Amino acid sequence: MMDTQKSMLLTTLKEIVEPKHTCLVVWDVQNALVNSIFNREQFLKSSKSLIEAARKNNVLVVYTKITPLPVSLESPWRVYMMMKRFGVDDPKKLRPWMLPGSPEAQIPDEVKPAEDDLVLNKHTASVFIGTHFEYVMMNRGITTILFSGIATEIGIASSARDSSNRGFYTVVLSDCVSSLDKEMHEAALKVLPRICLVMPSTEVMLQWK
Repeated sequence: MMDTQKSMLLTTLKEIVEPKHTCLVVWDVQNALVNSIFNREQFLKSSKSLIEAARKNNVLVVYTKITPLPVSLESPWRVYMMMKRFGVDDPKKLRPWMLPGSPEAQIPDEVKPAEDDLVLNKHTASVFIGTHFEYVMMNRGITTILFSGIATEIGIASSARDSSNRGFYTVVLSDCVSSLDKEMHEAALKVLPRICLVMPSTEVMLQWK
């Protein structure tokens, strides 16, 4: 640890992931996505172990849930991209997706939130946009954010970049992120080390022992 006058510069992994200033984000781990990823069983097993270790060490756990806005309240750009994603030529043809309370929107029992975890409904591919996440981080004195969840190349990559750009120590846990597209997942994991730490969850959990 080094004193930079303004604040302490953390220089070891143990310091960076110290539980008292660390948050674990569990990004969009909802049935519709979990049931479509390329490595479902391995992902759930690794994620469960990580979440349990975080709780045991009093690390704040924050879940995000895709909660779409009505089409009438979305930006034209996002409506256009949703049309491309679902292969329709008219916004009226977009079917309801991830509706609160629907089976596809639920978090699997293996990794479901506990009473003391925070669950954030959100509408974008960044945990910082349209939520009170950063406000909570400031209130809790969080300086390190660990990212797990789905999809690596979309919400994980966007949120990790935003986290790094805001000055948080940022760690993507390579065995606890996944995607519907294995190739895109692997490509994202090759790029992300340019802007944050990328490592297996076991390396972080080892520092918590």
